[in-house]
Amino acid sequence: MKNIIIAIDGYSSTGKSTLAKQLAKHLGYVYVDTGAMYRAVTFFAMELGYISKDYFDRETLINGLESIKLHFEFNPELGFAEMYLNDVNVEKEIRTIEVSNFVSKVAEVSEVRAKLVEQQQAMGKNQGIVMDGRDIGTVVFPSAELKIFMTASPETRAQRRFDELQAKGDVVSYEEVLKNVQERDYIDTHRDDSPLIIANDAIEIDNSYLTKEEQFNAVLELVEDVTKTL
Repeated sequence: MKNIIIAIDGYSSTGKSTLAKQLAKHLGYVYVDTGAMYRAVTFFAMELGYISKDYFDRETLINGLESIKLHFEFNPELGFAEMYLNDVNVEKEIRTIEVSNFVSKVAEVSEVRAKLVEQQQAMGKNQGIVMDGRDIGTVVFPSAELKIFMTASPETRAQRRFDELQAKGDVVSYEEVLKNVQERDYIDTHRDDSPLIIANDAIEIDNSYLTKEEQFNAVLELVEDVTKTL
């Protein structure tokens, strides 16, 4: 089969990364978690005091973008690539609720998006890639052969995220997570630069009541249908 680009967009906590990892492993494709890239930049800004609950120094962050180096390294024990920020593994640090609270604000910054989109497009130049995020099918790879848009109710997504954080030992409340999900939805869909929208040729999947296996099988069938026509 011809290698293709699979673009997976959608709201936060819809399981985009889980699905993308499953597909990449099954197809032997490269997986790129663009959300991790934005989280890493957010973590960078938090560590240097550029952003807090009541403060965001956009200009200093923009001026410091050249000092940010991001790359993924495959971890055979985990079965997926982890995020490295300036040669330091930050996979665990970027998955906290604190980073989640700020990532959409950082992702609003046009200069941040431009820097990361350029890197993402370079990663997909040889195709055979699965990439998930907010603007993959609309901005990063508008000509992707297969575009998926994932959605689920805010309450369903908040419960999934809450369970995930609880399993990691994080002390959070469901109400806090639901508020974070709703705030990120608003920011993601209302930002001026590359807002979260469904591409005209994307296939929408509401996975509120789908198991991971059901979802994977449904999308794998779509992949096979697309590759048959190439």
